[in-house]
Formats: sequence, structure tokens, C-alpha cells
Amino acid sequence: MSTLSLAALFLGAAVIAVPISKYLGLGSVLGYLAAGIVLGPWGLNLFHQVEDLLHIAEFGVVLLLFIIGLELQPRRLWALRKSVFGLGGAQLLITAAIIAPLAYLFGAMGPSSALIVALALALSSTAFALQTLAEKHQLSSKHGRAAFSILLFQDLAVIPLLALVPLLGVSAAGPEDSTVLGLVKVVVVLAAVILGGHYLLRHVLRMVARTGVHEIFTAMALLTVVGTALLMEAVGLSMALGAFLAGVLLADSEYRHELEADIEPFKSLLLGLFFMAVGMSVELGQIAEQPVRVLALVGGLVLVKFVVLYGLGRYNGLNGTAARSLAISISQGGEFAFVILNVAVLYQIVPNADADLLILVVTLSMAVTPLLFGVNDWWMGRNPPETSGAAFDTPPDEVRHVIIAGFGRFGQIVGRVLRAKKIPFTALESDQEQVAYVRRFGNQAYYGDAARLDLLRAAGAAEAAALVLAIDDMDATLRAVKTASKHFPNLKLYARARNRRHAYQLMDLGVRVVWRETYLSSLDMTRAVLRGLGYSDAESTRAVARFQEHDEALLYAHRSLHTDEEKMAQAAIQGARELADLFEQDAVEDAKT
Repeated sequence: MSTLSLAALFLGAAVIAVPISKYLGLGSVLGYLAAGIVLGPWGLNLFHQVEDLLHIAEFGVVLLLFIIGLELQPRRLWALRKSVFGLGGAQLLITAAIIAPLAYLFGAMGPSSALIVALALALSSTAFALQTLAEKHQLSSKHGRAAFSILLFQDLAVIPLLALVPLLGVSAAGPEDSTVLGLVKVVVVLAAVILGGHYLLRHVLRMVARTGVHEIFTAMALLTVVGTALLMEAVGLSMALGAFLAGVLLADSEYRHELEADIEPFKSLLLGLFFMAVGMSVELGQIAEQPVRVLALVGGLVLVKFVVLYGLGRYNGLNGTAARSLAISISQGGEFAFVILNVAVLYQIVPNADADLLILVVTLSMAVTPLLFGVNDWWMGRNPPETSGAAFDTPPDEVRHVIIAGFGRFGQIVGRVLRAKKIPFTALESDQEQVAYVRRFGNQAYYGDAARLDLLRAAGAAEAAALVLAIDDMDATLRAVKTASKHFPNLKLYARARNRRHAYQLMDLGVRVVWRETYLSSLDMTRAVLRGLGYSDAESTRAVARFQEHDEALLYAHRSLHTDEEKMAQAAIQGARELADLFEQDAVEDAKT
């Protein structure tokens, strides 16, 4: 079969299977897996070189880690160090400590074999977990950040795990480099990536951008990822880890959004291909031969990891719902288990038959993850709205006085007043279902992401009087602010803040007019509660006004502390004491009068 025919085959299978899976509420990952099973050796048998395809498609994971790195500035990565090494290290060690004795006692394995198997099975799938969390818009949630921290530690742990295998086994692959020489190589390559990414790569990107040829910039973006990944692979490191590091080093650069936009289409397609390759690799024959054993192993693996992750989540302050979501998101085996188990076979630590069985177990555990998410959604009684892949609308090319980004419950209030005052505006909304809904009531809204430069330009941002950021998602608001402030410095920005921390983030980006969305309504309710408790209208109004004045002062006074949680907590306690003193002073003055 020709390359073009294969491409048509894979694209056609994805176009059919993924929409069906999404329609059934199972997510895109399970659709790709199903398509792979149908096309693979145990389905229609239309493709046989599964290992070659899996090796190529793994580059989708590399691109995924690069984009995640672009969204994680070095200071944020440093702030995550405790959760990465604390939570991630605890997960790996506790999970391995539970699985190793079970493998030794019930798997008829020696101590070395049981240890390697336990460490390999303790790893989770970065591709499956992050893709599913991203689809559900949960990457920025507490359990999403915890899952990312654990996955990042696991990627770091792959390096010493691969180095541990030869020490426990018998080499069948010929002489290897000495440990010292290998360590020197690792240090040199890491230093080259860090120094090159920080000092050299930005200048190269600037030179390429000056050409004005968009496809060359795209080629440079891909070359950055490919080059870093190959450099890491040459010294035995994780390609995905190298790409992630390159992304982090470019996260603060002026080309961050352009790089992300150029890489995103390739990442999505290759990740889909990776999931299809995993589906093709499922050995349905082994399932038919020993179904009880296979299902028991899959269930046992998922259960052990679920219990460990749930316990760690609760210990680290997550509520029950968040801890359960964390446990479900990374309770599967990971793609790095394939690598470690194959190396373990090479060094005669794990028998080939056992490795094949365990690889099947890991693959099936991946397939279980979307189903577990579906059960969790049903249990919590929520059905996340499906996102559509339709192209964004293009607003008419005319001057608009105001642009409203986000046309939900908050943005619509702004729009209604502007319409009543006959002030023209353009409303942008990233949820296509919301666009269709508000249009039924005569509102003119356009489907699009306000963080996209081309869309803002089409909406007339260069001539607009103001941009109202009424977006519900905090990260999306920050992205839109960065794009607008960089490319339209004269555009007045009015931003909705979800909470105090979000307000500080917006202020750090230069937004001067920030509204905390529930702040004023909370003050009004407080005034009503005080009146209901017997306070006069004047007393209630004065108490609320005193609080508002004090709180607004603290908002600006504490702005420089918001990145230090411990200092913010101390400042909050001190602020509460000050407010209590102010109320006592008011009471004394009232008593005198």
C-alpha cells in the first residue's frame, strides 16, 4: 500500500471513529483506539508494521510536551518543584512498593524482575492523561496541576530507571559506555540545550521571523523540537523531556504564541496517530486465550494506582472530587513502560512472554481511562459540552467601538447596555454552542478565540475603543490579554477576574481596570444580611463601605506578595485583624455620639 493510501486510510478512520466516540460521550482518545483496533492485525488487518508506526507516532507526545513547556514559564516550573518531586516521587515509590511484592509472590518473578516490572507499571501515560484533561479543560485545575507534576517527575525518572536495568541484568547487546562517560554526555547535552535555548535560539527565531515567510517560521519551530529531541535521544534521554525543556526555555520569549500556533496542528494529528498505533498493538489473541488473567491484571493495576493517587491527593489537600479525578486521570500504565520492559527483555531480566503480557495490560489500562472519566462524569452528574472542530467565524471588516471577548452571562450584560445606548460592538465567543444560543435571541456573536491575533485584527482591534474581557476561563483571559497588550498597546482593556489571584495576574500584565465578578454582588448580599440581623440601613451601609475601602487598599498593597503563598496568608491574617480594629473603633465612636 502506498504512503498516500496509508495516509488516506488513517485519516478516514479517524474522521469516522472520533466523531462517533465524541457523540457517545467517550472522548476522542477512545475513538482513535477503536479505529486502531479495527485497522490493525486483529481487525481488518490493513496495516502490519505497528511497531514502526508507533515509533513515528510517538513524536506526537514529543510535540505535546513542547507545547506544555511553552505554557510553563521557568518561574512557574520552579514553583512546582515541591509537588513535582514530593508528590511525584511519593507516587512512584509507593506504587512500586505495592506492585513489587505482588509480582514477586504471584508472578513467579525474582527480586530484580519484580522491581523493574513494578517501576515500569508505576509510570503513567503522559499522552493519554494530558490529552484527556485538555479536552475536559481541566489542565489548570488543582487535580490537573497535580497530575502534570506527577507525570513530569515520571518523565524525569525514566532516565535513572533505564540506567538501572543494565545494572540488574545480563547484557546481550554488547559493550556499553561507562557510567561516568554516559553521565558526562548527559550533563553536556543538558547544558547545550539550556544555554542554546536561552541565548541562541531566540536570536535564530528572530532572524527567521524577519523573513516574513510564515512557512519558514513553521519549519523552524518543527526543527527546534526535532533537533532537541534527537539530541536527547542520542545520549539515552527522553525525547519528550528534551522537548519539554526546550518549550520551557522559550516560554518567556516573544514568539511563544506563534510557536504554539504552528506546532499545534502537527501535535494533534500525530497524537491521534499514536493512539491509533496503540490500538493496533492490542493483542486480542492473548485476551481470548486468558481473559480472566488479563482482565484481573488490568483491574489490579488500575485499582492499585487509583488507591495510591487518591490517598496522595487527599493528603495534599485535594477534596474528594479533585482527588478522584486525579486518581482516574493517571491510573493507567504509560508508554515508557513499553521501553523499559523491552530493555528488561534485552538484559534477560524479564522473560519475553511476561513482557508481552504486561505490555498488553498497560495498553488495555490506557483504553480504560476514557471509560473511567465517563463514569466519573456520570457520577458527578455533569456532562461537559462537546467542542466543535468547525472553523472560526470571521467578523465583518468594519470599525467597531467595543470588542467583547466572552459572551456568556457576564459579557451579555455589557452587551445589552451597549446596545441600548446604541454603541456598536463585536462579541467573540469560543463556545460554538453558546454562539448558536445567543444568536437565536437576536445577538450577533462570532465564534473565535480572542487570544488569536488574526481574529482580533479581523474584529477591528486596531481601531476599537475598548476590549472587554468577559471570558469565563482564567487561562484564556490571560492569553487574550497578552496578545492584545502586545499587538494593540493603545487598546483599553477591561477585564473580568474570577478571584483575587486572577486579578493580580491581570494587573501584572498591565490591566488597570479589573472587576472581580462576584465582588459587588457579595457586598450587596452582606448589606442585606446585616439589615436582616437588626442593623439599621445606615449601619449596614457604613460597615460594607468600610470593608470595601479596606479590601481595595489591601488588594493593591498585597499585589507584590501574591506569588508567595506563605506571605499572602500572613498578610491576610494581619488584614483581618486590622479590619476588626477598624470596626471596633467605629463602635467606640458610635457609643460616644
